[in-house]
Amino acid sequence: MKSSLLFAAAVSIGFAAQAHVTLDPAVATAGSTYKAVLRVAHGCEGSLATKALVVRLPEGFAGAKPVPKAGWRIALQRDAATQAVTEISWTAKTADDELDDAFYDEFIVRGRLPARAGPLWFKVRQVCDGVTADWSQTPAGGNSTAGLKSPAALLDVQPAMNAETPHHH
Repeated sequence: MKSSLLFAAAVSIGFAAQAHVTLDPAVATAGSTYKAVLRVAHGCEGSLATKALVVRLPEGFAGAKPVPKAGWRIALQRDAATQAVTEISWTAKTADDELDDAFYDEFIVRGRLPARAGPLWFKVRQVCDGVTADWSQTPAGGNSTAGLKSPAALLDVQPAMNAETPHHH
């Protein structure tokens, strides 16, 4: 029992060390309003400050509204036909506003999830001084990011409960 707890702790520490830009919470209900908290745990190449974060929203994530951050400008890209927000960028206004590698921060956007369950991938570009980390890789199938060098942030969208769905305690 003790060895399995130590193994679980080692795996979670290893995962945390490899995590780049992640979502919190990582699970949500289909058709619901979702507050995507994108966590940035470090700068580019493990030492450079983050100057900008660009998030490409997954198809089906509707009505996106980003949360402003003091010291950061927000820009939105919209689909030409539907005017839906497809990309959000936060850019530090000055060098003093940049996210130093020694610190952690969160960037937030709210929107409505599609009615269907399944994985949604938030592709994120982290821009630092002369370097860009493109967290956009997705698996060919399924939800596993094992083996991906620069995985996109995964949201596991679960089916909505309804009167016909069995509920167990």
